[in-house]
Amino acid sequence: MKLCKFTDSDYQAVTEALENRSNMDLFTHDEVVRKILLDLKEKGDTALLEYTKRFDRYDLSVEQLRVTPDEIRLAYSSVTEQEIAALKEAAERIRRFHERQRQESWRYDEDGISLGQMVRSLATVGIYVPGGKASYPSSVLMNAIPAKVAGVDRVIMCSPFPDGETRPHVLVAADIAGVTEIYKVGGAQAVAAMAFGTETLPRVDKIVGPGNIFVALAKRQVFGIVDIDMIAGPSEILIVADHSANPAYVAADLLSQAEHDEEAVPILVTPEEALAREVMVELEKQKKSLSRQRIIEVSLGKECRLLVTESLEAAIDLANRLAPEHLELALEDPEYWVEKIQNAGAVFLGHFTPEAVGDYLAGPNHVLPTSGTARFSSPLGVYDFVKRTSVISYSQAALEKCGKNLNLLAEMEDLGAHANSVAMRIEGGKIKS
Repeated sequence: MKLCKFTDSDYQAVTEALENRSNMDLFTHDEVVRKILLDLKEKGDTALLEYTKRFDRYDLSVEQLRVTPDEIRLAYSSVTEQEIAALKEAAERIRRFHERQRQESWRYDEDGISLGQMVRSLATVGIYVPGGKASYPSSVLMNAIPAKVAGVDRVIMCSPFPDGETRPHVLVAADIAGVTEIYKVGGAQAVAAMAFGTETLPRVDKIVGPGNIFVALAKRQVFGIVDIDMIAGPSEILIVADHSANPAYVAADLLSQAEHDEEAVPILVTPEEALAREVMVELEKQKKSLSRQRIIEVSLGKECRLLVTESLEAAIDLANRLAPEHLELALEDPEYWVEKIQNAGAVFLGHFTPEAVGDYLAGPNHVLPTSGTARFSSPLGVYDFVKRTSVISYSQAALEKCGKNLNLLAEMEDLGAHANSVAMRIEGGKIKS
């Protein structure tokens, strides 16, 4: 970890590096991923099974690709009633929040013209759920429930089963969320299977969900064949704190992101140098008792920054520049300062709103823009699972009224056929010369 004050000679370099951060190399493995995609496109299930055996060490038959109802029932028997209740509560809170995002079709009429927009759900959506360093039932809920609220009929899920190891919490979460089909495949090959379709897996309209570098690259390469949600980078948190903050709370929340993976980015921004130093002590103290200490150590060593600014205003300005995935305002008056926030995936207000509540139970989506992309993008939501179609209707009188300007606009672009298509209707079939 590194403590850096606004008076230090390298402060500007440190903050600029954070502003331009992206730890994901989206080019190194391009050719590897491209080959996997081509193999899946050409060979379908055969290639999917081969790559699953090679990368996940799981020798499946075609008949074993899809999770069966018996396997779902077995998963329920492996999960406690308390855990099921917790998953159901989370699902209900996520559902209630996302129901407020529903969009309706609309029309309006004026002078013989009817204009509007039809909102239609996507037909088939694919969800990718990682299966490497941890089990992520919360990601299942966050990706699947908005799709179901949007009205998507067919929600399929792909998740690796390394060495054939099942993850009952993930399967139970999928069932609770309304996932229609689950397949035991992961990596770039799963993305390819969803994008192109195979003999067993359906082709989807959109792929959502996080994954490793190979998954990210595959999503990028199939974009345009299908839609994707985003290219997710490492998890990150930025905490803006003032004198009222509890250094133990701040450290705990920084550690909650550091444990995600070695590339996770925990940042504290504060005008209080004493607080920053107390947080450093707490980080060293608390990490010793955590189960993922090795991962935490790497993240803190590589990515953690404790930045001391000239003022709280400067801290807020820096937060907007960095556009973090998760932003905590550990401030005396967070309601005042939240109005100053322009760029963040999600904002957590006050001393009793740890980022962890957003990961699991609050309701807003935890699939958020990373690596500064909150400058121009938004959390996953119902709006990601619908498409909008414009509707246009003109009466004869309305077309005649605007005919002159239509003609002028077509002539500006030297598109005579456009002008003729209007003139045919206005001038009784006479082609404009």
